[in-house]
Amino acid sequence: MAAQFGRRLRKGAVTTAVAAAAVAALAASQAPGATVDDNGRSTAADAQPSPDATAGDGTATGNSPYYTDLPPLNTPSPVPTDGTSGTTTPTEAEAGIPATVLAAYKQAAAELQESKPGCNLPWQLLAAIGQVESGQARGGRVDADGTTTSKILGPQLDGNGFALIKDTDNGAYDGNSAYDSAVGPMQFIPSTWAWAGRDGNGDGVKDPNNIYDASLAAGHYLCRNGWDLSAGGDLAKAILSYNPSQDYLNTVLSWLEYYRKGTYEVPDGTGTVPGSRSDGGDGSSPTTPSTTTPGTSTPNTPGTGSPSPTPPPTTPPPSGTPTPPAPTTPLTPTESVDHLEDSGTAKLTATAGDAFTGKISTKAENAAGMGVPKVRIRFTIVGDTDATFTGGEKVATGLTGASGVATAPALQAGETTGAFTVRATLIGRTVTGPDYTATVTQRVADTLARTTTTDLTCTPSGEFADAVQVKATYKGAVADKVAATATLITSADDATENDKGPYFKDADGKTVRTLTGLTTDADGLLKLPQLYADTATGTFVLRITTAGGATLDVKLTVAVATTDTATDTAVSPSPSPSASS
Repeated sequence: MAAQFGRRLRKGAVTTAVAAAAVAALAASQAPGATVDDNGRSTAADAQPSPDATAGDGTATGNSPYYTDLPPLNTPSPVPTDGTSGTTTPTEAEAGIPATVLAAYKQAAAELQESKPGCNLPWQLLAAIGQVESGQARGGRVDADGTTTSKILGPQLDGNGFALIKDTDNGAYDGNSAYDSAVGPMQFIPSTWAWAGRDGNGDGVKDPNNIYDASLAAGHYLCRNGWDLSAGGDLAKAILSYNPSQDYLNTVLSWLEYYRKGTYEVPDGTGTVPGSRSDGGDGSSPTTPSTTTPGTSTPNTPGTGSPSPTPPPTTPPPSGTPTPPAPTTPLTPTESVDHLEDSGTAKLTATAGDAFTGKISTKAENAAGMGVPKVRIRFTIVGDTDATFTGGEKVATGLTGASGVATAPALQAGETTGAFTVRATLIGRTVTGPDYTATVTQRVADTLARTTTTDLTCTPSGEFADAVQVKATYKGAVADKVAATATLITSADDATENDKGPYFKDADGKTVRTLTGLTTDADGLLKLPQLYADTATGTFVLRITTAGGATLDVKLTVAVATTDTATDTAVSPSPSPSASS
């Protein structure tokens, strides 16, 4: 489905030189590692599709058609936004983005800046993809909530000039119970929307036909895998994962550069709809759901949305004439999968905050037990956990290799301890698949030590001058966020809580001799609250314990203050010798 990159706007606003200059500017200023080929198209040295961008049912759009029109070279200049201007040039029309659509892009980028600041997602990238996928929701034909006034559907992906993706949503999103179609202003296929969908407008619904929902979903999709979109290599990988076509990459990069030069909002419904599509269509696409079922109708004609004529019925052969066997269509790899099974995954255990050392491996097998290559397996984290895959996502996909095995990205433990499940499912078809149990254990320490050697002493009914501070380590390294307990015990041999001697105070000023819920800080340090003494004197023990078994006994002394009682003794002068008379 090669893009017709040579096509231009029907208004004649773009020339080959214009496109070349626009992409060259991007290569020079915005995308490190990008270059320009002999035809003026942007390329990138490492802009090859990643494994996540090589199969139709593993990309955002399922390799659906897209608009190939290129932007003008001229820098955008503002025009009136009230729709009254009658002299808008093609350049100005292309630069304007419908108000609600533009707001959705900026809102999604702002949210991603908060949730995934390392991604560095520019809103102009969402605008570039929105232009290429749907012409900014067909010129901003959306209602006040951002939902398109009619559905934007790509051609059904029936393998006839497109990827073959059989129905995965029972027609819920695309109205087609036979094959999937890309849906909405950002053109997600249903199987991708099932895990990538987001609620961007806060109405409690994840709707691919809503520009706020679709923009936020596209932002998260582009920001997965830990990609930094300020780097040319990661930018190219992210765009290619949306649609793995070099021409698609070139077109999106051109619009990205154009919108970075400046744009402005225009009233909803007044934007310009592109005129050329990568499948050779004239820019139109289906707008109403298809209701085809296998064997009942022929596929839509690509680029038109119109059904092909139904062929006339065939005349049955004369009686007694052998009926030739119907030709058999080879099964696709996905259709040949009988089940999924574990492929030697090691025990999945990690301490809170750490990465799991083992990775999940799943094998796709056919009915004969042979591995099936080139199928997509989705890995989904379920259960009450804040664990994620590398990159912060709850869902990841893997492509099976020659042996039929796909490996999920590494798991990253959060702070929630306990077990959770990772579920493996086949994309595009329902088959039996395994669940994997992963366990997050609490952070631990094996050593505790005081940070000072000062004796801890106090007078009866007084306050200890120095606070108790300890440092926790595990195998010599700082043990941060480790749970700890401090108890004033009867003696080193009796861990019963003492009923006399030093004590802490609670928030109400009452005496407490056991503190729970303590946690070491990022440096492994734990500083206890102020200690007080009652009237009892003697030597007392404060015991501190942590998860993992580290224990430290701290000696506390309460004694009456001593003073120097020695005084100078008055000595009477010796009597004078008697005077001689």
